[in-house]
Amino acid sequence: MKCTKEEAKYYLKQMMEIRQFEDKIMDLLAQNIAEGGSHLYAGEEAVAVGAMAAIRPDDYITSTHRGHGHCVAKGGKLDELMAEILGKKTGCCKGKGGSLHLADMSTYNLGANGIVGGGFGIAVGAALSMKIQKTDKVVLCFFGDGATNQGLFHECANMAGTWKLPVVFVCENNLYGMSVSVKRASAVQDFTMKATPYNMPGEHVDGQDVLAVRDAVKKYADRARAGEGPAMVIAATYRYYGHSRSDPRVYRTKEEEKYWAEQDPIKLFSAKCVAEKYMTMEDVKGLDKFVEGEIDAATKFAIDSPLPENSELYDDLFA
Repeated sequence: MKCTKEEAKYYLKQMMEIRQFEDKIMDLLAQNIAEGGSHLYAGEEAVAVGAMAAIRPDDYITSTHRGHGHCVAKGGKLDELMAEILGKKTGCCKGKGGSLHLADMSTYNLGANGIVGGGFGIAVGAALSMKIQKTDKVVLCFFGDGATNQGLFHECANMAGTWKLPVVFVCENNLYGMSVSVKRASAVQDFTMKATPYNMPGEHVDGQDVLAVRDAVKKYADRARAGEGPAMVIAATYRYYGHSRSDPRVYRTKEEEKYWAEQDPIKLFSAKCVAEKYMTMEDVKGLDKFVEGEIDAATKFAIDSPLPENSELYDDLFA
């Protein structure tokens, strides 16, 4: 294990928090307590947790429409995140962002985005700002495999490469853009080829291995921090739920889903922790139970919180 006992427990706890948070959101959607669109991150936890472990608390991130996991891993408060998704006044965006536009400036999270690839320009703009201000901060830009087909990706990658901006592009390749296989949507399957034209290194990593993600992102974050420019990390991962709650997942085979279920990042890392004698299986179960209590408390807080007042409709509106 390339981490301490304390780090291992923290990583596992964060992954459990994301998984149980997302499971609870699905339950609330089924009860119509949560309304609207919500794209769940379950299965991809190791990417968010590993990537955030590689950077400093004052580094920035941009997220995606599947962004709850990034928010939790960046240090967002579970009760405020849950309240925001339920549209409550106590949410991190005062109930006005919702699931697709979670943002939290207290944790340097520049926000999720309902537009596929919408975070590219924000991330590169933030990285340019960091360079102009001569800080040593970096920006992590999360996006999915499908977003690499957007024109904005290529424009922003070119700008980042040309100006050697301190941004690390983190591609969460979960094999599908909504219901379309990446094999049908991308002319190349080796995504490092999409980094090379913009003079940046690219690296594939096992997105179900939290330590592998952490080490890869840290290498390129340190490189960016030293003024050597952007890089792209491509994490192979898998979403366990459909694209959204209306997705029957008929385009995926049972065999494929079974394979990826066996690559569950939480089960794999729990087994590593037990094998290294960092934790016992009883410790793992106890941690899972503790997280269950956290999620229940956050859910109660969110449900009991008030909705924003009609008079607040135009508050904090800048454009």
